[in-house]
Amino acid sequence: MSDESSTLPTTRIVPKPRRVRFDMPAGTKRQHFVDGDLVMSHFVSTLSATFPEGEDFFIRSVRHYRDQISDADLKAAVKGFIAQEATHRHQHSLLNQRLQDMGYPTEGIDRHITKLLKRLEPRFSSEMNLAVTAALEHYTATFAEIILTSEEAQALIGDTEVRPILLWHAVEESEHKAVAYDVFQAIGGSERTRVRGMRFATALLFAELFIQTTRSLAGDRASYNPVRLVRSLRAFRHNPLFSRAAIERFRSYTRAGFHPDDWDSAEILERWTKELFDADGGQQLRSNV
Repeated sequence: MSDESSTLPTTRIVPKPRRVRFDMPAGTKRQHFVDGDLVMSHFVSTLSATFPEGEDFFIRSVRHYRDQISDADLKAAVKGFIAQEATHRHQHSLLNQRLQDMGYPTEGIDRHITKLLKRLEPRFSSEMNLAVTAALEHYTATFAEIILTSEEAQALIGDTEVRPILLWHAVEESEHKAVAYDVFQAIGGSERTRVRGMRFATALLFAELFIQTTRSLAGDRASYNPVRLVRSLRAFRHNPLFSRAAIERFRSYTRAGFHPDDWDSAEILERWTKELFDADGGQQLRSNV
């Protein structure tokens, strides 16, 4: 193990587990719940469908090294990370059940991700699994902080029951974005493995999101309206989650000396923590936040 004091940040945000409960979408018919947009609704549904098994993978990858961490703050951060990710898994499982009822193939995607991880995870070393986790956390944190800072993204997610779930998840992704990375540094993970983990994570993430979103769209009759589909695809190309600034941030991960906290989120977290949560960490509002 490397000297943790030389690799870990001097200050750290310790992720805080929170008591949450959300109203789930009530509809039993298909609803394009992301601002009425066809493609973005299927993309967000697909992303949600990947979370339960994906979060479990993140937990396993970090927990594997928990007993090798001696830094007290990092140990506390790992504990908070695991608790937050477990809650994310549960809440997205509930959401995915409702999305399935609304016509989105979340159950099939969940089964696919389960089988995919069972095939891939044993083929990699524990260090590589942690590197992939740290890289995927960079993607989720980037998506999260765009949602929290972009007025366009705020308008896009609308005011449905899904909005508070996405905002809560975004805050906690930003809050724990450096934990897996810091564990990787603390256990002496190599720079080569870190970069390889990012390259693999990028290929896997975008291939799966493309394939599974396409699969989801194929089951929606609205997708066979060419005018609506083309209009929605054009809008998707220009949404803030895939802007030039977002791509620049994705790519920053492979820069030598990179750390997730290079992208300062202190002000974002202060604002949204006050807006979404009370002093004890509970929700201030269950919906329409």
